[in-house]
This record gives sequence, structure tokens and C-alpha cells, in this order.
Amino acid sequence: MKRTPLQRKTPLASGGPRRRRCPACRVMFVPARAAQAVCGEIECAIAHGKSEKGRAIAGKALAEVGRREIKVRKEKLKSRADHLKDTQQAFNAWIRARDAGQPCISCGTTADVQYCAGHYRTTGSCPELRFEPLNVHLQCNKNCNLSKSGNILGYRPRLLEKIGAEKLAWIEGPHAAKRYTIEQLKAITAEYRAKTKELKKGQAA
Repeated sequence: MKRTPLQRKTPLASGGPRRRRCPACRVMFVPARAAQAVCGEIECAIAHGKSEKGRAIAGKALAEVGRREIKVRKEKLKSRADHLKDTQQAFNAWIRARDAGQPCISCGTTADVQYCAGHYRTTGSCPELRFEPLNVHLQCNKNCNLSKSGNILGYRPRLLEKIGAEKLAWIEGPHAAKRYTIEQLKAITAEYRAKTKELKKGQAA
């Protein structure tokens, strides 16, 4: 039911709340509560609600565009070293997912500690095997990886048992030098992120 002009222009009672202008119909009204934004007409409440929702959606869309633009700009500014770091993180995450639940390759612990992707032949001594799955296995971080620099004395016999003598001999042999391009690193990063996602999906099923 629409209000008459007389109802819309009811004078403000002395000492009452201050009159406001309805943002939808532009008529002055006396709010019944402090948070009341529009007059009592249902049409005005609906219109205001749609307006607020529209602004919220527009704001969210603009924020999303802003985030995408920032991401694109950051991607363009990345150096080869930055991409190498991204690829290593993606590869290491896959190793942890692949070996989840297995004991530390160096000391055999299954304790509830932090685990990492431990290289048998390190990235410094043999960068060619940086992303070789046979060369990297789950390892307890604090004890073996950090405190004992990889604990290679414990690593080797368990690695031998895990992958066999032939594959271990190949790892310990010579390897051709590799220098990945940025495009190759991007491809490897995408590959291992997809593999990790697939592994976790299978583990959750």
C-alpha cells in the first residue's frame, strides 16, 4: 500500500531521531531504528537491496580484475631464478605427496615431524638430477635434511633397497648438463602441480 503525501511528510517529533532522505524514492522519512537505510516502502527496500548488491558485485569483479592484472605483471617480472624456485616447490610438493606415509629415506623414522623432499645427489653437486624422481625422496627435515646435511650415510642403503642397484648406479653415474629455459620450467611446474593434484585426489577418495 502506497503512502499518501501527508504520510510521507509527517513532521519530526520533538527529541526524536533525525529525518533522512530515502535513497530510492528521495522522500524524507523518520527512521524507526538507527540502522534503517530506506523508508518503510517495500519497493524502496527492494530497490536499495538490488543497488547494494549490484555495487558489491561490481566491486568484487573490479577486485578480481585487479588481482589478475597484478598476477600478470608479477609473472612478467619473474626471472629465470624465480621460475626455477617455483618449479622446485612444485616438484618437492609432488615428492611429499608421492611418498606420504612412508618413513624417512635416511633414518627410517615415521614420527609426526616435518618432512621434506630430500635429494640424494644434491642440487649443488648434481643439478642435472634436480627434478629426477629417483633421486628425491621423503626425508625428515630437522634431523636428517638440516642437522645432518641430508644424512647420506643413512640415505644410500635405504635408497638401494627402495630402487635397486641398477637405478642407484645410474643416479651415481655421470649426467649431461642441463639448463632449463623459462618455458621449460613453466611446463615442468604445471606438470608437477597437476600430478600433485591428481595424487591428492586419489588419496582422498
